Amino acid sequence: MIRFEGVTKRYAGAPGHAPSVAVDDLTLEAPTGQITVLVGPSGCGKTTTLRMVNRMITPTSGSIWLDGRDTAALDEAELRRGIGYVIQHAGLFPHRTVLDNVATVPRLLGWDTAKARRRAAEMLELVGLEAAYGGRYPSQLSGGQQQRVGVARALAADPPVMLMDEPFSAVDPVVREQLQDEFLRLQRELGKTILFVTHDIDEAIKLGDQVAVLRVGGRLAQLDTPARLLADPVDDFVADFVGRDRGYRALGFRGAPPLALRDEPTVRLGAGVGAARAATTDRWLLVLDDAGAPVGWVEPDRLTGPIGPEHLHRGGTVARVDASYRAVLDAALSAPSGRGVLVDESGRFAGTVTANRVVAAMSRPAGASQVDPAGGEDGAGTGADGIRETAGGDPAGTAT
Repeated sequence: MIRFEGVTKRYAGAPGHAPSVAVDDLTLEAPTGQITVLVGPSGCGKTTTLRMVNRMITPTSGSIWLDGRDTAALDEAELRRGIGYVIQHAGLFPHRTVLDNVATVPRLLGWDTAKARRRAAEMLELVGLEAAYGGRYPSQLSGGQQQRVGVARALAADPPVMLMDEPFSAVDPVVREQLQDEFLRLQRELGKTILFVTHDIDEAIKLGDQVAVLRVGGRLAQLDTPARLLADPVDDFVADFVGRDRGYRALGFRGAPPLALRDEPTVRLGAGVGAARAATTDRWLLVLDDAGAPVGWVEPDRLTGPIGPEHLHRGGTVARVDASYRAVLDAALSAPSGRGVLVDESGRFAGTVTANRVVAAMSRPAGASQVDPAGGEDGAGTGADGIRETAGGDPAGTAT
């Protein structure tokens, strides 16, 4: 556990100017085994707060406790070797191989070279990098790969606490999402106590067990779970910072109940034009691979040969049957057909659902049966708005 008690960091001002305050009387607790995210606008003291934990910055007043020990009373080098630290751009040593970069802290702790390198190889595998990357140098890696190495290095000595300063902000959005997902997977396995800094409220909401919103000047505005933060901002500053679409994002914390899924005509990748056109009269047809996983949609009337990857429309997202309302609704809204694709735990196609059915389920009292206002069972052909739907989900049989 990391505990801040009345922590202030004040910098002396230039001659004739008042001192500036980076962090102001901060009191908060980062629970053991959880991710606490610090978020806020530029100048709110996020990075200063983080660096005071490992004493890279010394507080002006107040105290910081790490698992019941006052960090001010600990040896700096010993303190830092017991804390994993990940920063933007990974901060790797350019003249060392990836394997030796990851082995750095174990070697500082006195591990022999062979043991440290074995541990480094294990960590690379843990973060999803093949053994071959161990012999490369940082300049030979992509930005996302470098960030993975940075996380592996921070984990190498198995520290109970990790400090992460905007570790994923320097990569493109697709890689960033992949790194976030990988990070959450690792945390489920390892259960570290993590203090994470970001300027991105979406990242904070996705990753944090609790989120601390800081004001400019380093004062704590609100400390809450992501769901509570979205549902009940404490004031206008927090409400504005969290954003206007917080109601939609809050759906990510509401698990959708079992939905009555619609049978959907499908065809296998590689099927011929005749099979595709015979499968449906709808404009869109869902394509599965040999394992039964959805790979995209096609328009049968536009096919001129067997269905190949080049024919697939991949714009729609896919959600698991036990996903949140947000994931299921996004699948429905993003699908070109208007029918969200759901899969089971193994990734096999389970059925489709329309947005109006998801919205109806969201409005239904807990425990109520899945019967829509028009009297039809969900999935039986009548939409939640009372409009008759075809097997393809289009009102009155019209194509989307």
